[in-house]
Amino acid sequence: MSKLGTLGARLHRGEIGYDFVGKRFIWYGISILITITAILGLSVRGLNMGIEFEGGAVFTIEKTSVSVTQAEKYAETASGHDAIVQKLGKDGLRIQVATIDTKKADDVSAQLAKDLGVSEKAITGELVGPSWGDQVANKAWQGLVIFMILVVIYLAIAFEWRMAIAALVALIHDITITVGIYALVGFEVTPGTVIGLLTILGYSLYDTVVVFDSLKEQTKDITKQTRWTYSEIADRSINGTLVRSINTTVVALLPVAGLLFIGGGVLGAGMLNDISLSLFVGLAAGAYSSIFIATPLVADLKEREPQMKALRKRVLAKRAQAAQGGAPAAQVSDEQPYDEDDDAAPAVVGPRNQPASRNRGRGRPSGKRR
Repeated sequence: MSKLGTLGARLHRGEIGYDFVGKRFIWYGISILITITAILGLSVRGLNMGIEFEGGAVFTIEKTSVSVTQAEKYAETASGHDAIVQKLGKDGLRIQVATIDTKKADDVSAQLAKDLGVSEKAITGELVGPSWGDQVANKAWQGLVIFMILVVIYLAIAFEWRMAIAALVALIHDITITVGIYALVGFEVTPGTVIGLLTILGYSLYDTVVVFDSLKEQTKDITKQTRWTYSEIADRSINGTLVRSINTTVVALLPVAGLLFIGGGVLGAGMLNDISLSLFVGLAAGAYSSIFIATPLVADLKEREPQMKALRKRVLAKRAQAAQGGAPAAQVSDEQPYDEDDDAAPAVVGPRNQPASRNRGRGRPSGKRR
């Protein structure tokens, strides 16, 4: 078995583990810091909205020797507005100019043909009205709100309302960070970006539900035992599914990274950048939130219940009593985190040593038969 597989098996059995829940305030602080940075970037720089949302014109040139920087200067001079120029393939260019009408677009196209040294027929122009972008934005918001409502309802029914709240907080956390990264990096927001944002919600929710399902199973009839608190069992659930979450995230990130760094960076495919950046950041944020935010937050909410407070007191009292008596605290089996019989003796590993007197006199004597 590989080292990672061995590590995953030991984590699942509870032989080793990391105290994720116990150090939750560190993770909360990191998330708050990242979220504040994202919000500041969004407030100061804002989002670079594409022409699909603001309206404008897109000019595509299949072959030209002019550089991106020089083409950007030509486009800004011809239109009087800021322009975004992207490399298409080896020799092509895609020029975007916002907030210009049809007549202005024709004049800009003619001027670009002269500056770039190509014929007007070699430039393909496309005009986009701002009303279409408003419709796309409204549909995106509607889809996001409907998705959030359905998530909360499903988790509240399948698990409980505390898990639904924790999952909702984790989803908002992922979206905020992704949007903030877009603002800081300056990538253009297009319909592809919206598709990527909606896609990452499913990935983020998947990791969260996996941990929640393990937590629900292990905390069944939790108040009937006095060995583990809710937070400790939540920590075991995270550790038990940790390697699975890492493997799932890495496998999902590898093809997305290929789209982002090779497709968008090397090949210059602009639409791939729009989708892949949101997917890459969202997947990483989703894996982080499911481990460091969602489950610790559930533990925080559950520990406020009177039953869980009473359980914690009983667990700590029993451990203190065991420590004073010099006896080791009861250990838990690999498959079940607690035993319903609180007074049961700790399990003994290996054969018990039987007194010699018990074995003597039982069965056939060892002497010679007369």
